[in-house]
Amino acid sequence: MDVTKVLDCKGLSCPEPILNIKMALGDLNSGDIVEMTATDPGSVNDMASWAKRTGNEIVDQNQEGDIYTFYVKKK
Repeated sequence: MDVTKVLDCKGLSCPEPILNIKMALGDLNSGDIVEMTATDPGSVNDMASWAKRTGNEIVDQNQEGDIYTFYVKKK
């Protein structure tokens, strides 16, 4: 996967990861992908809801231990 930007949101709680990815995507072009890592378990539901609401696409996500990684494609 061709990642345009990497965003580290580990240690941040809702709504900070969502705010950070929103700002990161604002600087990118349609189709660009951001890799975001987070440690907040709530980020799984928050990201799904945010993506549905904004039209951005979570193209992949995974969990390793307490680290959640999301790959978000800008609409």
